[in-house]
Amino acid sequence: MERIRKPLQGVKNIIRFNWHFYLLSFGLISIIFLLNSFFNEPYLIFSKILYLLIVVNTLASILISFYIYDLSDLYKLKWLDDVPIVTKGQIVNIHSGFDETSILLQEKFPDAGLSVLDFYDPSKHTEVSIKRARKTYPSYENTIRVDTRNLTLNDNCADNIFVILAAHEIRNGNERNDFFVELRRVLKHEGSIIVVEHLRDIPNFLAYAVGFFHFMPRSSWYKAFKNADLNVSNQFRITPFITVFLLEKHGFKP
Repeated sequence: MERIRKPLQGVKNIIRFNWHFYLLSFGLISIIFLLNSFFNEPYLIFSKILYLLIVVNTLASILISFYIYDLSDLYKLKWLDDVPIVTKGQIVNIHSGFDETSILLQEKFPDAGLSVLDFYDPSKHTEVSIKRARKTYPSYENTIRVDTRNLTLNDNCADNIFVILAAHEIRNGNERNDFFVELRRVLKHEGSIIVVEHLRDIPNFLAYAVGFFHFMPRSSWYKAFKNADLNVSNQFRITPFITVFLLEKHGFKP
């Protein structure tokens, strides 16, 4: 069987779609290096410390991204082996314009029906990396363009809904709340929603420095889940940097 993900695909994509951050780091390093000739002690010490911090953080973010997206089980989907999935049911995979998981889910659950939804709206979801990714990777076959507040699916039609590294692109809190209300509407009473996200926490700060502000804190996710009347039935980590939330409709007891 042909390998779906190529070697180093994850870290290459991170650099390719976020090259402006690495260019900024290189620029800062160059400026500090040039200005060092004008500094005297003790200012030279501070410039060297800043120089070292930028270099270490840049290298750390690349190495950690390689670990997460190329070496870990994230895209191998082994972590789903212990998640209750209706393997012959209806699966919905929702992304924010860059889809790396639909083909993997179809391969892992070949007997399930798969619907793929793309909620990307350039007027609201303005992350430049998504725009670059969309130019590089074509959409999965029969992907349906939707709005976060209207998923165009029937009530109670999905056994499992996946939202993998996508929901954080919904920056507006009210829109995010409405999105999870829509997920609840589409979900069958006994179904589950699988949300996979980086969190704005210490591990991701150590990995991405100020870049961790692009992610949401755990409290924001719990607020959105509660507002949509969804329970967190389980949560676990895929590496220290990725958290999985398993959601079910409030009041359902398996």
